[in-house]
Amino acid sequence: MRVLRLLMLAAGLGLVIVGCAKREPIGEPAKPSERAETPGVSETTKEAAMGITIQWLGHASFKISQKDAVIYIDPWKLKEEPHDATLVLVSHSHSDHYSAGDIAKVRGPATKLIASADVAAKEGAGEALTPGLLIQSGDVRITGVPAYNPDKRFHSKQNNWLGFIIEAGGKRIYYAGDTDLTDEMKALKNIDLALLPAGGTYTLNADEAAEAANLIKPKMAIPYHWGDIVGRQDDAEKFAKSAGCEVKVMKPGQTLRVE
Repeated sequence: MRVLRLLMLAAGLGLVIVGCAKREPIGEPAKPSERAETPGVSETTKEAAMGITIQWLGHASFKISQKDAVIYIDPWKLKEEPHDATLVLVSHSHSDHYSAGDIAKVRGPATKLIASADVAAKEGAGEALTPGLLIQSGDVRITGVPAYNPDKRFHSKQNNWLGFIIEAGGKRIYYAGDTDLTDEMKALKNIDLALLPAGGTYTLNADEAAEAANLIKPKMAIPYHWGDIVGRQDDAEKFAKSAGCEVKVMKPGQTLRVE
């Protein structure tokens, strides 16, 4: 009888211990760091099913859409004013990449700006990103990648200007910024889509962009920085022929789905 009472007491204590365990509210999102490092299989599958699209807006400007996220990269010379951006990324302060007027055209009531430090200072808003730093905005992760010319004067490494790795919808998209081939670029891995300049002079030319693609090994690449200021369609097509991955040479305004 005494043994039975002891067992009942132990069971009762066990219930108290379990009852005191911390419970997370149902539906509470994981902390950004937890979600970033260890996404659940069901979450990743759900995000991938939503799909992601990319639109080339000309020169070095892109629009990426996924689920509720609308991301603009270096908006410039926009013809419309959609005011639909959830996130605007600006790589550096050169006038063909940073345009306050074009940011105003896409800015909505909840738009967040992530940019190089000089752009954030000029804009008087947003969050400054430096190479190597990661910022999470909702379900989107943005990592700064150095963008510079090792042997030219146009884009100095000391400026801390940027390329971006954009992680959204289960995809990793690399936007190179204004850059030549760098050691940091060579080290990139697991890139689904690489957006690479191919117009030469200030950035990679067609052959160098193809070399970069062959080192990064993305599933697909899109050339930019041609058709305005510098670079021609011939450069984009030469890159497409030389790269060892699938390449899409887009027309301004064209949209494609990232598979």
